[in-house]
Amino acid sequence: MDDRQKSYFIAGTEFPAPPLAAGLYVVATPIGNLKDITLRALETLAAADLVLCEDTRHSATLLDHYGIRTPRKSLHEHNERARIGEVIASIEAGRAIAQISDAGTPLLSDPGFPLVRAVREANLPVFANPGASALLAALASAGLPTDAFGFVGFLPAKSGARANALAALKARADTLVFYESPRRLGDSLAAMAEALGDRPAAVALELTKRFERVERGTLSELAMHFGAGDTKGEAVILVGGAEGVVVEAADWQAALDEALAAGPLRAAVDDITARFGLKRKEVYDAALAKKAED
Repeated sequence: MDDRQKSYFIAGTEFPAPPLAAGLYVVATPIGNLKDITLRALETLAAADLVLCEDTRHSATLLDHYGIRTPRKSLHEHNERARIGEVIASIEAGRAIAQISDAGTPLLSDPGFPLVRAVREANLPVFANPGASALLAALASAGLPTDAFGFVGFLPAKSGARANALAALKARADTLVFYESPRRLGDSLAAMAEALGDRPAAVALELTKRFERVERGTLSELAMHFGAGDTKGEAVILVGGAEGVVVEAADWQAALDEALAAGPLRAAVDDITARFGLKRKEVYDAALAKKAED
């Protein structure tokens, strides 16, 4: 075990980092502004025995800024599965392992899911250190409904697969949230307008950074705007839900049957409520009745 004094620094002042219990710590990091990190995250990253980084060079900017000297290793989509065995062995040996992505909350369109699943399946503890998320920051500032939303992440790069993915979302009444690269932004907005209709939408860029901006308009307006020039930085696209869609009871109840067969009741209810834009109580009552029939 590492016997060094573990600490971190804020504006030149040193703070101790208390010891951690063994386990995997999934730590959210800033999406742009280095000040958007929690004290708990700093303590965890400083006290851990190892920090797994999507890119160690990128993460060095954050860790060095706060004087965190914890050893680092890469964990990305190309080596994640190869790292799982050694991470599990380290936790079993009593070590605390922290996991971060380049920005925001790991696992949300970032590496981490195979590792977290494997650690859970090994009956070892996983701790969430919540914090910055482009998804939530965009929702909070876009001015679109937040009472129900669905995170889609990145759409397929090929136009045919992208069109199919969007067609499956057309009846969703919740606000849809996508991530997109700057080079595909205009094309994706145009594809959304064609598949979903010309709905109200917003594009959030450079969140928490100096040139942060949120552009609002219809999908066709935004497609024209962002198709005309270069855009820097990963974008968050938010699209208003479908309005006036008549949902047949037989359709959502059949989908509910499938969801209940695939997972727990609460997850099934949440999925069907969001997918069909229904009232949660109606779906919950139907799910309870179906469970009682089994």
